Amino acid sequence: MYEQYKNKIIGFYKRNRRMPGYQEIMDLLGFKSKNAVYKLINKLIDDGIVGKDSKGKLIPNKLFGEIPLLGVVEAGFPSPAEEDLADTINFDDFLIENRGATYILTVKGDSMIDAGIHEGDMVIAERGSEPRDGDIVIAELDGGWTMKYLRKKGNQTYLEPANKRLKNMYPKEGLHVAAIVKAVVRKY
Repeated sequence: MYEQYKNKIIGFYKRNRRMPGYQEIMDLLGFKSKNAVYKLINKLIDDGIVGKDSKGKLIPNKLFGEIPLLGVVEAGFPSPAEEDLADTINFDDFLIENRGATYILTVKGDSMIDAGIHEGDMVIAERGSEPRDGDIVIAELDGGWTMKYLRKKGNQTYLEPANKRLKNMYPKEGLHVAAIVKAVVRKY
């Protein structure tokens, strides 16, 4: 029964993008008392499914696929740090718009280094969108696959690396854009 309760609460969160309150949990699970909800919440907290913020509100934990979003960090001059749970974020929701058309590739080489894409990074690419001039794309050029900026000048389309040491690539036989790069993931 516990798994069913947990799944109903997770389902509520996924539908509403917020955790239910005590009364909503009572209604959702058919409980007759708030004491039953209190006991269930304590079990969920003990199991690491949910937590509570500084105001006592329920927040989802890592089992929901989300990570706490604590605020911002200054990348310029230092400022006083304040850790306050602003929200949670699910990277799938943040990075992926169309799950069925999205895939991940590991980067090899340094042709996009000046765009901040390094060897060993992962790129999230999405098929199906119409590429525009300036998009970073995954493309088949003359039978080989590469990742570069897509450039259009007049009626000519070519690929431009983000590395000053390398030259633009013009198709001799054909250029087919398979996907547009939507995000870069780097693990230190």
